[in-house]
Amino acid sequence: MTRFEKPTTSPSLALAVAALALLAAPSAQAQSADMTFFVTSSGPGKGADLGGLDGADAQCQKLAQSAGAGTKTWRAYLSTQAADGKPAVNARDRIGKGPWQNAKGAVIAKDVADLHGAANNLTKQTALSEKGEGINGVGDSPNRHDVLTGSQADGTAFAGPDDRTCKNWTSSTQGAAMVGHLDRRGLRDDEPSKSWNSSHPSRGSEGGCSQADLKSTGGDGLFYCFAAN
Repeated sequence: MTRFEKPTTSPSLALAVAALALLAAPSAQAQSADMTFFVTSSGPGKGADLGGLDGADAQCQKLAQSAGAGTKTWRAYLSTQAADGKPAVNARDRIGKGPWQNAKGAVIAKDVADLHGAANNLTKQTALSEKGEGINGVGDSPNRHDVLTGSQADGTAFAGPDDRTCKNWTSSTQGAAMVGHLDRRGLRDDEPSKSWNSSHPSRGSEGGCSQADLKSTGGDGLFYCFAAN
């Protein structure tokens, strides 16, 4: 550039661009901090053996922390069944009162009754991970839409002898876990296929609770996390 040429970008314009970039980063961070619901981007990796409810809650907390929302108390949406003298635990009783919103600010449900009602806003488009990313569903490869819940449609635990929680989230071999479909789609056009929390039990050649078994029916050991406060 000669001494007669003018610079192509003025200093004031450069400063304005830099200021806008600085403003954009905190807004995205603030949105993540307001998140009160997500689907785990990954499980612990041992199928339905999540280390019990405590281990599942710890996974929720860890992932929330990585996304900038670790100051909240996070709980896994999981039920357990009565066993060894301990009463059943209902998933719906673990997650606080709501409302809950995903990483992009979309409200999933305003309270527990709304979450378990027909008008909740939990869909493939809103059931995002802690990173604000969508989860593969029917038609995607691989399909990961099976989400561990161990719950009936109303969010309560199953009674009776049939295992629906892979031995209360401690088994990666024998057992079965009730799962929901985060994309509200299945093999048939019926209510179980469209259920976000109670579609079908897991199954597979390794006993029903291994990582391979969960993957074989369209899952990956994922579960829902809710901020309880």
